[in-house]
Amino acid sequence: MQKIRIAVFFGGVSSEHEVSCMSAAYILRTLSHMEKYDVLPVGITKDGRWLLYRGPVDALPNGSWQNHEQNQTAILSPDRSHRGLLLPCENGHWDFLPIDLAFPVLHGKNGEDGTIQGLFQLADLPFVGCDTASSAACMDKVMTNVMLQHAGIPQARFTWIYDWEFTRHPEDCLDRIEAALPAHPYFVKPANAGSSVGVSRADNREQLRRGIRTAAKEDGKILVEEGIDGQEVECAVLGNEDTLASLPGEIAPSNEFYDYDAKYLSGASKLFIPAHIDDATSSLLREYAQKAYHAMGCTGLARVDFFVRKSDGAVLLNELNTLPGFTAISMYPKLMEACGIGGEALMERLIALALDRRNRHE
Repeated sequence: MQKIRIAVFFGGVSSEHEVSCMSAAYILRTLSHMEKYDVLPVGITKDGRWLLYRGPVDALPNGSWQNHEQNQTAILSPDRSHRGLLLPCENGHWDFLPIDLAFPVLHGKNGEDGTIQGLFQLADLPFVGCDTASSAACMDKVMTNVMLQHAGIPQARFTWIYDWEFTRHPEDCLDRIEAALPAHPYFVKPANAGSSVGVSRADNREQLRRGIRTAAKEDGKILVEEGIDGQEVECAVLGNEDTLASLPGEIAPSNEFYDYDAKYLSGASKLFIPAHIDDATSSLLREYAQKAYHAMGCTGLARVDFFVRKSDGAVLLNELNTLPGFTAISMYPKLMEACGIGGEALMERLIALALDRRNRHE
C-alpha cells in the first residue's frame, strides 16, 4: 500500500514559535510509529525561512534544529499543478517533492490566523484543521465575540478599540471603555495574538491605560472584557459536521490568570480531568462548545475555553483555539485521551477528517 505523504509545518514567525516546536515534536513522534504515513518535517524559522528538516525530533524544543547540516530550503508552491515542495538545486534547477496532505502545527500569528491555510487552499492541498475563514475569525477575538454574541452563546461583556484611536484620543477611549464596562477589573487583550501574549488585568484606569499599550504592541485592535471570577474550563472538539465534544477539563493556573508563562513555562499549573463541575454544567458546556464550533465554521479540531462563574454557576465562553497545543502538558490531547482517543488514534482521525473535507469539496 502506498504511503500517504504528510508535510508537518512547525515553528513560524510568531510569538509562539517555541511552543509550536514543542507541539510538533509530540506530533512527529506519534506519526513516526504509524507505518502508513511518510512524514516530512518543514520548519519555519523566526525570520521566515522555510527548511526541510531531516534531523532528530529531540532538537525541535530547544531550537537547535535550525542549524542542522542537512537542512534544505523548501518552498510550498501555490501552483496547483505541483501540490508539493520545491527544493532548489545547485545547478539552478528545482527538485520536487509531492505532498498528499499538510499538517500545520503553527500557533498564533502566521499559522493559526488563516494565512498559511490560504496558501494550502491556493495550492489545492488538503490540510488538517480549520479553513482560512474560520481560522481568521477565531484568531480575531473581537470577531469571535461578535459572531458568538449573534449566535446566542453567553460570554463576558466586552468592547474594543483600535490603537490609532487610543494614540489620538486616549482619554476618550478610556471613557468609552469605562462607560461600556462600568466595573473593574478588566482584561485587556490584543485581538490577534495567541496564548495570552500581551494580555493584562486592569484594576483601575491607569492599569487600563498601561494594558492597552501592552496589547497594542501585539495587534492594532484591542479587546477589553469584564473580569470573570470563575473556574477556567476547557472542552476539546473533534470533527467536521458531526462532532465529538470531550469531557471538560479544568485549569488551576499557577499565575493570576492562565497566561503564557502559566501555560508553557512554569509547569506549576494543574489540570483536572474531568473538571470540578456538576453534570448539568458539564452537559451545557459541551453543548455550547459544539454550537460555537459550528457557528465559527470550524472543522477538524478546536479547543473551546470557558469560565464557570463562581457567583451563579453561569457558563461563559472565553475563546476558541483552532490549533491547540500538543505539548506534554496540553489539555487538548489529554481530553481526547480521556475520551478513549489516544495519540495515534487522534492523528488518524485528524488526517481522515482533512481528507474527507477535501473529497467532499472536489
